[in-house]
Amino acid sequence: MGSIKPENWKYGEVIGIGFVYLVLILNTFLFKDSLVAVLSAFFGVTYTMLAGKGNPNCYLFGIAGSGLYSWLALTNGLWGNLCLYLLYYIPMQIIGFYKWNQHLKKDSHEIVKSKLDKREWMILVIIIAVLSILCIKILYITQDKSPVIDGLTTILSIAGMYLTVKRALEQWFIWIIVNGFTAIMWVNILLNGERVYSTVVMWLVYFILAIYFCREWKNEVV
Repeated sequence: MGSIKPENWKYGEVIGIGFVYLVLILNTFLFKDSLVAVLSAFFGVTYTMLAGKGNPNCYLFGIAGSGLYSWLALTNGLWGNLCLYLLYYIPMQIIGFYKWNQHLKKDSHEIVKSKLDKREWMILVIIIAVLSILCIKILYITQDKSPVIDGLTTILSIAGMYLTVKRALEQWFIWIIVNGFTAIMWVNILLNGERVYSTVVMWLVYFILAIYFCREWKNEVV
């Protein structure tokens, strides 16, 4: 099983994650943010950071964060996100935990990273396009509050999680899109009066981390 080794972290990464935790704590007291939103953000950001570092223990935080985020999606009428997290993310994170532990480097206990070939990438793009259209149509019928963004991010997230379990570099391209759109969706929810400051912070941090780890993984894989 992978361990969290201090020598595998850069000073900037430690300072950055510490700053995010501080912001989440301040949100609790200054903005009276939802406790579920704060805890979801804490587990979610920790999951993303550890995933970017190639540590299998990320999935333990991911399972906890997914459960809390499912509640937020339920209370805010985001049915696509609710189904995604409950029916897909949690099972895939359990699978991912065992899969990643089977592909660890002996020296650093980080995963061996991979890359899709052109054929795999093209097939994935076509599948994403078709399923996104179908999902958006279904969400319009169910009166989802944000059918286009919710539908698109749901399908992209399914693809992203699949690539994460496969340890593929291309996951980060998808997460950049997903996290950007989802951050916009939660900003709109915040502007409509819901106390979800930490959830907005979480998705903005996800977006930044996706860009950062896309570069880090690309330097290692390519």
